[in-house]
Amino acid sequence: QVRLVESGGGLVQPGGSLRLSCAASTSNSIFSIAVMGWYRQAPGKQRELVASIRSGGRTDYADSVKGRFTISRDNAKNTVYLQMNSLKPEDTAVYYCNALVLSETYWGQGTQVTVSS
Repeated sequence: QVRLVESGGGLVQPGGSLRLSCAASTSNSIFSIAVMGWYRQAPGKQRELVASIRSGGRTDYADSVKGRFTISRDNAKNTVYLQMNSLKPEDTAVYYCNALVLSETYWGQGTQVTVSS
């Protein structure tokens, strides 16, 4: 069982930055092998993958966020981060943390990110 808790969302102006955090309540050994990801869901749209990071550190990004967002992980703290720069109004969504561990998928409760002037 893995419990995920996101934090760091909020209201930011276009061009601004936010850093999301996702803390996983599990053992270090379990977290270290998990594929961690950030998804987002805007009103009226399907949930989409924003970024993911494997246990070895390989990262993947949606085309819409490449060059602006950076995913990272701290295995000692069981935490994954999403640094979001140059935010745009179209980045507005609920952002969800996701963990894939040994074919089991876990989700956080989500954190709202609103980009507006």
